[in-house]
Amino acid sequence: MTAIITFIIVFGILVIVHEFGHYYAAKKSGILVREFSVGMGPKIVAYRKNHTTYTLRLLPLGGYVRMAGAQEDDSDIQPGTMASLVLNDQDKVIKIITSSKVYDANAVPVQISKSDLVDDLVIEGYENGDETVVKKYSVDHDATIVEEDGTEVQIAPRDVQLQSVSVWKRMITNFAGPFNNFVLAVLAAILAAFMMNGVATNQLGHIEKNSIAQEAGLKVNDTIVGVNGKKTSSWTALSTNIQNNPGKKVTLKVESNKKLKTIKLIPKSVKSQGQSYGFIGIMPKTDSSAWAKIKYGFSYSWGTTVMVFHALGKMVSGGFNINQLSGPVGIYSMTSKVASQGIINIILFTSMLSMNLGIVNLIPIPALDGGKILLNIVEAIRRKPIPEQYETVITLIGVGILVLLMIAVTWNDIQRFFIK
Repeated sequence: MTAIITFIIVFGILVIVHEFGHYYAAKKSGILVREFSVGMGPKIVAYRKNHTTYTLRLLPLGGYVRMAGAQEDDSDIQPGTMASLVLNDQDKVIKIITSSKVYDANAVPVQISKSDLVDDLVIEGYENGDETVVKKYSVDHDATIVEEDGTEVQIAPRDVQLQSVSVWKRMITNFAGPFNNFVLAVLAAILAAFMMNGVATNQLGHIEKNSIAQEAGLKVNDTIVGVNGKKTSSWTALSTNIQNNPGKKVTLKVESNKKLKTIKLIPKSVKSQGQSYGFIGIMPKTDSSAWAKIKYGFSYSWGTTVMVFHALGKMVSGGFNINQLSGPVGIYSMTSKVASQGIINIILFTSMLSMNLGIVNLIPIPALDGGKILLNIVEAIRRKPIPEQYETVITLIGVGILVLLMIAVTWNDIQRFFIK
């Protein structure tokens, strides 16, 4: 139960922060956000304020921001639809009820024959079942529509749609989600650092007796600033580089008594959970200063970034292994392990996942934020919009790829973590 609750909270935070980035940028850009949903599936509760409907839905996985005019925003009313129209004193439609779950005694029943809620803002239809006369109703710019599931949202006139703002504002709106995940990753790591007694540094605080490190000449207070030519400004970077070289020659750049020296050694190979890691027998000195803890937030996030790009690089270079990817099932399995390791590890896990989510969303695959940004860039270069039919086809291809990949990853996760 602890693992399930932790998973829901962590996943929920990641999604809400990501979607809030899109929401805030869209609002500031003049794009109507029709709905901000936390969760998926059937609606539990809804609340409307400032033209946006905020919904909480049954399945606590995911969420979305529904922007006017976006491809996933369907606001068409099909001919033949039965609706109830609420009119104001000027006989303008201010609410369109298409749901059988909502009743308004003051509404006019109409069978809609034609509607335009984007440009002309009109509805035509047969009032009170009288099919001899087609009545035409003018629709208020800020009218709402009660959809089939009972959710009331704003209609989406052309001037508040996504495509009506500049390409640069759309680009910022698409980037805002991943950007928020980057910010969350850094802030979560900083929070975890402030909850620790001190932050591990790349300065040595302890060296085991008769260890590889002692035999090589490393001493307490030495600072390892480089491994195999790679700069190591944090304990995470240092330990990762050593762990990745079990039984291989490693060259350390060491600052000792304000002098630089080079030390060569071969880390001992130790096994953990079936994998080999390099071990030389050192422990870090900790720094309890506020500045060190703030820096840790950035260094930890940067370490995650390097790890993600390393994995993506292996995928591109032909070393792809589906075990490098995890879907919700894999994330749940990892969360169940982290949940037993305390709140600090849960927060660091959230930081790592948030950075992963931000980076992966920027991959230029249609349907992901990166794919949308790429289309924005193409439009900016062409200085004219991409034809809607082409953009739709590209997006559908991207969605198809993502669905197939998600199915493959989920099945692989089930086999890895639950089928022995």
